[in-house]
Amino acid sequence: MFKLKVLITPRGFANNGLDQIRRMEDKGLSVDYNDTGLQYSSQTFLNKARNSDAIIVGVDKIDKNIIDSCPNLKVICKFGVGTDNIDMDYAKRKKIIVCKTIGSNSNAVAEHVMALIYCWSKNLYTTINSVKKSSWTKLTGTEIRGKTLGILGFGEIGKQLARQADGIGMNVLVNDVCKIPIEIVNKYHVKEVSKNDIYRNADYISLHLPLLDTTKNMISTQQLKEMKKSAVLVNAARGGIVDEKALYVALKNHEIQAACFDVFSVEPPAQNEPLLKLSNFLLTSHTAARTVEADQRTCVISTNAVLKHLRII
Repeated sequence: MFKLKVLITPRGFANNGLDQIRRMEDKGLSVDYNDTGLQYSSQTFLNKARNSDAIIVGVDKIDKNIIDSCPNLKVICKFGVGTDNIDMDYAKRKKIIVCKTIGSNSNAVAEHVMALIYCWSKNLYTTINSVKKSSWTKLTGTEIRGKTLGILGFGEIGKQLARQADGIGMNVLVNDVCKIPIEIVNKYHVKEVSKNDIYRNADYISLHLPLLDTTKNMISTQQLKEMKKSAVLVNAARGGIVDEKALYVALKNHEIQAACFDVFSVEPPAQNEPLLKLSNFLLTSHTAARTVEADQRTCVISTNAVLKHLRII
């Protein structure tokens, strides 16, 4: 009997979504999921994708070549929200449904941003490494309560971050591409301002924007010069939103205090990447969304989407 085929590339399914794989199989689907613990190579991904009717995809690139190589492809579901690795226009032309798991990892990313803010303000990374090297240097940190957090992009993650920041006594400024309804402003205890107001007034600036032509290198020399010298820039959205060459100059010259990122324009960055040599630049390996709870929610939502759009619920 012919079975519709689903390819799953995110490793989260092998770790926290086996029940959802069984659910799809119980519905009569043939499921091929990534249990290698590693990201597929581009060739492996292409080979596995060829006969798929649906793909649940993480960071693997789905471009025109992949789409043309998959004549049966009907549904692409992003295991997350950023679709910059998918050729959305070409998928639409080919009448392929593209969906994403909005809200499933919002809390996880917001918590990671707060962790980066705490890590920098309390000198945690430097002090822990120092103690492991038998030093007992006592650095002086700063308190977060009363400081101003600027959030650029006020979607689900931005809202979760605002709630957490408000809970510890931060002042929260927000900006979004669309006007924010007053009831949302009041609900999250934030103040809607211009991007320039955030650059000039925020102690911490957190980015929560998609990578588009309009946001590529959105934060560059001019924007960095507008920020406070004490400002800390946080990016757990997408690499490429910040001009990394301009950021290197700003950090090296102490035009801003620090930058704490979970994403980079090329992942992993080159070993000789200049930013990695700076003590005021911290980078985690694109793990903000990776929690057990977020994976479980994302597995459920992406499974629901595949079943719905293959019309076999």
